[in-house]
Amino acid sequence: MNRNEIQAAPSKITLRHLERTAYVYVRQSTPKQVERNRESQVYQYQLSQRAQALGWSPDRLRVIDSDLGLSGQGSAYRDGFQELVAEVSLGHVGIIFGYEVSRLARNNRDWYHLLDLAAVFATLIADADGIYDPRLYNDRLLLGLKGTMSEAELHLLQMRMEAGRMNQVKRGEYRQPLPSGLVRLPDGTVVKDPDLQVQRVIELIFAKFVEVGSCRQLLRFLKEENILLPRRHCAGHHAGDLLWKPPNDAALHSILHNPAYAGAFAYGRRQMEPSKRHPQRPGTGRLHRAMEQWLHLQQNVYPAYISWEQFLANGEKLRENSTLFEWKKQHRRGPAREGAALLQGLAVCGVCGARMRVCYKDTPRYTCRDLAMRVLERMCCSLHGSSVDEAVARAFFEALQPAQLDALEAVLRHQAAERAGLEGHWQNQLQRAEYEVRLAQRQYLAVDPDNRLVAAELERRWEEKLTLLRQVQENYARFEQRPPLPTLTAEQREQFQHLSTALPRLWPRLTIVQQKELLRSLISQVILKRITPDQVEARIVWVSGHYTSLLTRPPILREADVTGYQEMVERVYQLWRDGWDSDEAIAAQLSAEGFHSARSTGVASKSVMKIRLKQGWYSTLHRSKKADGVEEWLTAQGMANQLGVERTWVYKRIYAGVIAPEEVHRRAHSQVWLIKNDPALIARLAQLLPAKVNP
Repeated sequence: MNRNEIQAAPSKITLRHLERTAYVYVRQSTPKQVERNRESQVYQYQLSQRAQALGWSPDRLRVIDSDLGLSGQGSAYRDGFQELVAEVSLGHVGIIFGYEVSRLARNNRDWYHLLDLAAVFATLIADADGIYDPRLYNDRLLLGLKGTMSEAELHLLQMRMEAGRMNQVKRGEYRQPLPSGLVRLPDGTVVKDPDLQVQRVIELIFAKFVEVGSCRQLLRFLKEENILLPRRHCAGHHAGDLLWKPPNDAALHSILHNPAYAGAFAYGRRQMEPSKRHPQRPGTGRLHRAMEQWLHLQQNVYPAYISWEQFLANGEKLRENSTLFEWKKQHRRGPAREGAALLQGLAVCGVCGARMRVCYKDTPRYTCRDLAMRVLERMCCSLHGSSVDEAVARAFFEALQPAQLDALEAVLRHQAAERAGLEGHWQNQLQRAEYEVRLAQRQYLAVDPDNRLVAAELERRWEEKLTLLRQVQENYARFEQRPPLPTLTAEQREQFQHLSTALPRLWPRLTIVQQKELLRSLISQVILKRITPDQVEARIVWVSGHYTSLLTRPPILREADVTGYQEMVERVYQLWRDGWDSDEAIAAQLSAEGFHSARSTGVASKSVMKIRLKQGWYSTLHRSKKADGVEEWLTAQGMANQLGVERTWVYKRIYAGVIAPEEVHRRAHSQVWLIKNDPALIARLAQLLPAKVNP
């Protein structure tokens, strides 16, 4: 016990403190420190001897060392610190011994919370410099300053470590763990794994993914062929060992998403997001970032299994196949599947903009319930799939015509010109930034060094221009890393011209998956919207950015919902009034004039008959059904009236053949039987009456 503590003990340490327990808190930040820095542990454990020298008996001592190897920047995962805070709040602690404030806490939230509790329950705090009472103003002020400096010290340490790490990254000296298939030699050179089987499996994975186009299909192939994935451990008990493990979805995604296989060094693919960090799990909170947000990317560093362009294409394919969450599916097409709906993954709702689902009933239907699910609105739409598919397929065939290829070449030339313009823009911007840096440098070097006010301002401007130059260089490098624009070679043009004539004939022989893949090669999405009950607008957005609008007529249930139904009814009335007795003739005339029914492209005779009967427009034969006769013919009712029998008696004789077929007449579109008005026939039928009436 030093001299200051001897003087402070009578005034700060009281009998009340000695009656309670003295806690010694022992902590080191990392497992490496626990393993190698043993002197710090020894000194912290010796604080228990210091407590005995100040008057605490051994049975009143408690050492907390359960937080060894844990950082002090948080308390959520430090069980020992939480135990200490709980004991202080219960009034069981007389004094807390710690080597320094940073051992107890590295952030002000935990530190001031402990100080507040210690002040309330009269708990002393001791470190290497002395003993403090948080209830005293000067002691609390000094403890607060120590806590603030401890937190600032942690921030400075982290900042220096991160700056040093980023300098290593930019110089290309940072050694990050390599994926399976790449190994680092003792001199630091990275080569492909010398095991040829490892190389062949990695190459097979990338080649098969290009073929099947889906991570799930790739996993199924590896499972069926009993192919194991290599994994060479770089740390732990199996460091340097090569293990073979069964394939799984996560491992395949990790391989396909890793830019190291394309020869690129990438740093910052996963970055810390504090809001996503779990308090009890310090290793959580790291989220995958998009390529534009990576901290550093450098190509042609490692030996490549695939090209950089193929890596970008694989990543785009995986993003299109993503169907994990609903919010992702709004912009993801998903893989082509075996369902009959050709626009699966391409159909977009024209009302809310969401991806449409496919519903398979009697025929495929494209449905959207996004508004109904999100804001409890009505269902956006439910559209007949086959009619839309046929129209889109016809437009696809037309897009393969030579005239459309000329338009595609024009689009590609426009995109190339736009890319060249952007290239010139970045070069000009880079030249301007370099000039401004040189100008600021000359101005700074020309000033008198003794004129510090002017020199300091010019130095600040020079540093500012250097920062802007680095930003322009980074943005320009990111622009140059974009994939090259596609071009249409003479060979491809010849293939397309041949394909435009052969594909329509081969289309029915292709599988559904093949048809979908062909559509996706030219079509980005198809926006569907119901304009009227029997009209659907299909706007095809091509991969070039242009679009084509089509109008399709899906079959519907109600005839009254057909566009132009009232005009069709009026036209039926005009034809009926003009003496058109045949429904077939009226239907043919309406079809020729462009009218159509609910479920056909033309007008059916049955539809005409329904309209007439509903409006009460009966044909001549129908009006004469209850009359006695029409010209030289008798109806069944007229014959029954002459014979004095029921009409059914006449029908039975017609069906039985008693009345010969040449003596009756019935038109195909009418249900009225006409019987020849022949006295001989009437007399012959009358002779049958006594036998029938008086048997």
